[in-house]
Amino acid sequence: MEIIKIENVYKTYEVSKKVKVEALKGIDLAIESGTIVSIYGVSGSGKSTLLNLIGCLDKPTSGNVLINGKDVSNMNDKEQSAFRNENIGFVFQEFNLIPHRTAYDNCMVPLYFTKKESKAKARKIEGLLSQLGIGDLKNRKVSDMSGGQKQRVAIARAIINENPIILADEPTGQLDTHQRDEIAKIFVSLKEEGKTIVIATHDERLADISDKVIHIIDGKIEDSDAEVEIK
Repeated sequence: MEIIKIENVYKTYEVSKKVKVEALKGIDLAIESGTIVSIYGVSGSGKSTLLNLIGCLDKPTSGNVLINGKDVSNMNDKEQSAFRNENIGFVFQEFNLIPHRTAYDNCMVPLYFTKKESKAKARKIEGLLSQLGIGDLKNRKVSDMSGGQKQRVAIARAIINENPIILADEPTGQLDTHQRDEIAKIFVSLKEEGKTIVIATHDERLADISDKVIHIIDGKIEDSDAEVEIK
């Protein structure tokens, strides 16, 4: 089942009245539910722009972005925000956590917008942190954690609402080899739970665990052979 479908998408940024930059040029892409897809490309190739469109953080200049059959490119900002909160979790290279707050506090942020009872929220956070191997860090401030620990907290925050899609932008960029392997294992576990994971990355370890690797060059998927089946 296709959970993400990109149809002839263009994205143009107007730098000035005379200068426009085409970030994406006619992208067509389908991503199956319950798979890991890695997007490869040099800086400026368009991979982060593509993630932003899938994640309802931006809108295409033309074309359609369908998530679970819904065209999110035609939604207004409020509709996109609500859809994003229910369907998509984000993991970033810079972690984007609140450094002076604890792992527990950071995971609570997405739950503020849900109607779950406080005790149910607490149980959910504690269970998820334990599942990711950092249950003992529940009350530790993010600023006192290693890079690998921070990224586990970021992953917990991304999936706390049980969103079916996880978008990860260079999630292992600041981690050492051991930490990268640990994060890769977590992504595999999440896939086995039925999550769909789309990763913008240069990390070969993440390519190795991917069902598909897509190469973007200058805003275009390189060619039909660029979708390399890894497994």
